[in-house]
Amino acid sequence: MPGAFQLATSVAKDEPRITEAIRSGDGLGWHQHHADLWQGTERFFRPGYAANLVDAWIPALDGVEARLQAGARVADVGCGHGASTILLARAYPRSTFIGFDYHDRSIEWARKTAAEAGVGDRCAFEVAPADAYPGEGYDLVAIFDALHDMGDPLAAAAHVRRSLADDGTFLLVEPAAGEQVTDNLNPVGRIFYSASTFICVPNARSQGGEGLGSQVPEATWRDLLARAGFGRVRRATETPFNRVFEARP
Repeated sequence: MPGAFQLATSVAKDEPRITEAIRSGDGLGWHQHHADLWQGTERFFRPGYAANLVDAWIPALDGVEARLQAGARVADVGCGHGASTILLARAYPRSTFIGFDYHDRSIEWARKTAAEAGVGDRCAFEVAPADAYPGEGYDLVAIFDALHDMGDPLAAAAHVRRSLADDGTFLLVEPAAGEQVTDNLNPVGRIFYSASTFICVPNARSQGGEGLGSQVPEATWRDLLARAGFGRVRRATETPFNRVFEARP
């Protein structure tokens, strides 16, 4: 809850710029927001990752946990402050992890946090866009609550497909959403729609995209992932706040 309130303060502080971004249609990039947004986002999402990522989400993927235990190459795209990357690095010491984000200040934060957590030897962070990060042959690529924010989600997903090993897995975690607007008119959906209006869509617009928003139907994700080159997509598990998709070549 403190993270949610810090997110709200960032929106209040940025309100004049958000208003102008909506009027002009130019959008407002993640990097243009007050720092409360970056910090609040981590504080809001990290408890959910801590509760679910290692204990529930990874085990729900076909064969992924065993590969991580044996030693795998993992990319966390749109990693922000690196909360998800560091959780995985601490749980699977035989694997190597690299987090990518276009926001340089978030990457600086992630590097510092990884060193403090004692995982700097197997957990690196680099500044790179989601549709052009380096490397190939990854056993696992993950995007946590970020693909919908991007200007070109299809290009990002297609790059994930190209960067995976032939038997690799794409772990996509996105906010829970129904297939119709009316399915989302509940307390959680209303909060996500609000954040989408002030944060997610303006960021996508700043990158030239139309903006999917945070309440994306599962059918839309399945269609996008198919167009990106994934032959198998399934909903692996879910929480009241997230849906967890497993996509394979």
